[in-house]
Parts: sequence; structure tokens; C-alpha cells
Amino acid sequence: MKQFDPDAAAPENSGIYGLPFTPDESHVVIVPVPFEATTSYGGGTSRGPKAVFEASKQVDLFDHETGKPYQSGIAMLEIPKKIVSWNVKAQKSRSKKGVNEYSERMNEWVYAHTRALLDDGKMPVVLGGDHSVPFGAMRAYSETYPGLGILHLDAHADLRDAYEGFTWSHASIFHNVVTKLHGVGRLVQVGIRDLGFAENEMIARSNGRIVTFFDPDIAMRREHGTPFAEIADEIVAALPDDVYLSWDIDGLDPTLCPGTGTPVPGGLSWNDAIGLLRAIRRAKKRIVGLDLCEVAPGETEWDANVGARLLYKMIGFALLTQGA
Repeated sequence: MKQFDPDAAAPENSGIYGLPFTPDESHVVIVPVPFEATTSYGGGTSRGPKAVFEASKQVDLFDHETGKPYQSGIAMLEIPKKIVSWNVKAQKSRSKKGVNEYSERMNEWVYAHTRALLDDGKMPVVLGGDHSVPFGAMRAYSETYPGLGILHLDAHADLRDAYEGFTWSHASIFHNVVTKLHGVGRLVQVGIRDLGFAENEMIARSNGRIVTFFDPDIAMRREHGTPFAEIADEIVAALPDDVYLSWDIDGLDPTLCPGTGTPVPGGLSWNDAIGLLRAIRRAKKRIVGLDLCEVAPGETEWDANVGARLLYKMIGFALLTQGA
């Protein structure tokens, strides 16, 4: 590390963000999960981890708000050939039984890797893939931090029950979390602007376990003069002290992620999203873990560029809230 120059161009064959660390040397270990077997509209998210890795080499390592998060050690595991193979086989199958079986294998793989990294004192970060992939990570995190709160940024509520017959659909991730992971204390959603009737009913019947800040409501409040910082503080106030970030990039304004599979007009600006991270720090709550999903390489490198920068910001604020 003494010979590493954070201002130099990323060396050839370096790790994510051009860093020299191995996973063993790093506190933050990124777990790539190139899986999108349940995609229901546009595709490409299975190529997201590789695209983000490549785009990360252009990110400056000093961050005005979070300082030098790279100093804690950030590394990314190799793209897992096993997951690549399962994704191809599941997509070729397209049968409910086949997709569900491969999705269950993927869930167990993600859980085992996340569990092992947590047990080793590291902060595993899942990089999707579609938004079905972090279920195993949230399972492991909710075991480690009982009562955990999840801050879910997304254009969609993802509360559908086995969407299109796929138990582990990307559109069903938080239905599965709420019904299967009892260690999750509360789900707080923001950016939501596309949902079904049954999803709306699930929120209403959750007795406060699911708190949703709908995108149109946020827009209306801003029209009437409410600063976003005040809204962000309300969002964060609904969370427990230990927070896990599960961020689908389509929660952002789609000009920031035009290649994502299911873009929806509206959403948070870049500064709004980072404002949520500022609010968590302001509230002295702790980001214990995170995932970033649905980054899909588009016609340009823009989606991956935004994804790499958002991931670095998320990691930086997580480390700050942990006292690093």
C-alpha cells in the first residue's frame, strides 16, 4: 500500500477501482452475482458486475464527502462461472420449475458466501444481476443484525407473490423478505412509482412493517416547498439503527440508468440518492451492509459509470457510519 498512488491511472490487472487489494486483505468484499433468470422486460443485468468493474477504473478514489474509503480495503471476487452457467441454463429452460430450482441454488450460493464473509469480520456487498439476487445476503445479514432495517430504493415495490410463477422473481424479492426473513424488522421503500393492487394492499396490511415513500408524494411535497433534506430525514427516521441498503438502480431518474431493464419516468436524482446517505449519517444510524442491482450495460458506458460511482458512495458512507 505504501507504493500505491491513489491519483495514478488504474494499473493493468488491478482490482476494482484500480485497487491493489485481495479479498483477504479487504474489509469490503464485493460479491458479483451475474444472474437474471427472472427478467420480465429488458435484459442485460447479468453483465452488470463486469461492466461496473471495468467502469470503476475511472472513479477518483478521493471522495469529497467520505474521504478515502479505499483505505479500508475494497476488493471484488472473481465473476463466478458457476452462477454464469446457472443463469444460462435457467434462461434456456424458462420453465417455472427450472428457473425456481436454479434460483434456489443461486440463493444458497449467495447466502453461503455472505455468511462466511460476515463470520470473517468483513462487509460483503452483493453486486447484481437482477434484484432477485440479494435474498441470500439479506438472510445472512438479518441473522447477524436481528431487527435490521432495509432501505429499499427502487421504481418498483417488488412485493409481488411469485411473479410470472417464479418464486424468486426480481419482482418478488421483498415479498420473500417480508414473509420469510423474520430477522428483518422493517422495510422502508423510497422512489416507488410502479406497483400493483396486491402490492399496495400488502403495504397497507403490514401494520407498519413496510413503510413506503411513494415517488409522486415526494414530488408533490417538493412542489409545495418541502426541502428534500427534510423528507430524507423522515425516511431515515422510519429505519432502525442498523440499516441495510438494497438499491435497484432504476430507483433513480432513468436518465442516469437508461439501459436498466425496467426504467420508469420519475425517480431520485443523483444528489437525492446521496442525500439519503447523508441523512443516515446525520441520524447517527449505521449502514451495516448493502447491495446494488439492475445495472445493465447500455449503448454506452453511462449505466456502468453511474453504477460504479454510486457503489463507491454507498461503500464510503457505510464505512463512515461504522466509524471507519
